[in-house]
Amino acid sequence: MQSRNVTADLTSMLEGDDQDINLARAALLFSTIEHPDLNIDGELSALDCMGKIVLKKLGSHREPMADMNVLSEYIFDELGFHGDQTDYYNPENSFLNIVLSTRKGIPISLALLYIEVGSRVGIPLLGIGMPGHFLVKHEYEDDVFVDPFYGGILLSKQECIARFHDMSGENAVWQDNYLLPVTKTQFLTRIVRNLKFSYLRSQDHFNALKVIDWTLALKPRSSQDLRDRGLVKLRIGQAAEALDDLRHYVEMSPTSPDAPAVRRLLGRLKRRLGKE
Repeated sequence: MQSRNVTADLTSMLEGDDQDINLARAALLFSTIEHPDLNIDGELSALDCMGKIVLKKLGSHREPMADMNVLSEYIFDELGFHGDQTDYYNPENSFLNIVLSTRKGIPISLALLYIEVGSRVGIPLLGIGMPGHFLVKHEYEDDVFVDPFYGGILLSKQECIARFHDMSGENAVWQDNYLLPVTKTQFLTRIVRNLKFSYLRSQDHFNALKVIDWTLALKPRSSQDLRDRGLVKLRIGQAAEALDDLRHYVEMSPTSPDAPAVRRLLGRLKRRLGKE
């Protein structure tokens, strides 16, 4: 599947209500960047099967903590899903099909798996986009958070704050809104930005360009991603296209700290292309 088809599918998904977005299907579309022949319906069926097994394990008396314990025991203890601490930035860790087959991933991909299996048995789970580390919470439990990267351990708000400072440094400023649920669009945006970072880190500029296009389909007014797309286009020799993106970036973010440097780059590009 070509990236333009993924972009079109994303755009179509976003035309409806955010709550109606099929997170698992959208995430599997992202996998096609490296797995073009992926059987998406087959992967969704695997999630359905996991849900049927969890349903048999749930008791007749349903309550939030008991339900989450059953789900966590199945996913993390019985099946052994865990965080990949040895090759964290491998793009494969962001692909739901690979997470299902290897049983390892990064916080957000494991959170997606956890939420999707939960949704199949009526457990209302929400993604929590804490900076640097993605968590999960039950819709009806206010001060209990699941950390899918570390085996589904439960964290209180204070433990989440401590984990935030462990990752971001003691001087990082905590905000209570870091523990608010994300929308499905925000969830998907974070997945593709993780992919963007992974591809840029490995200097895979062609795949980075594809996922930046997806990000802009999810968040069209993101000047940061527009800038990054322009810089990537410049790296792969698309100078004229880069000029347009970078010009739009400084128009959208004229007071950004890097705006002067981007303007100087634009001047050099215009001279090179004879557009002054």
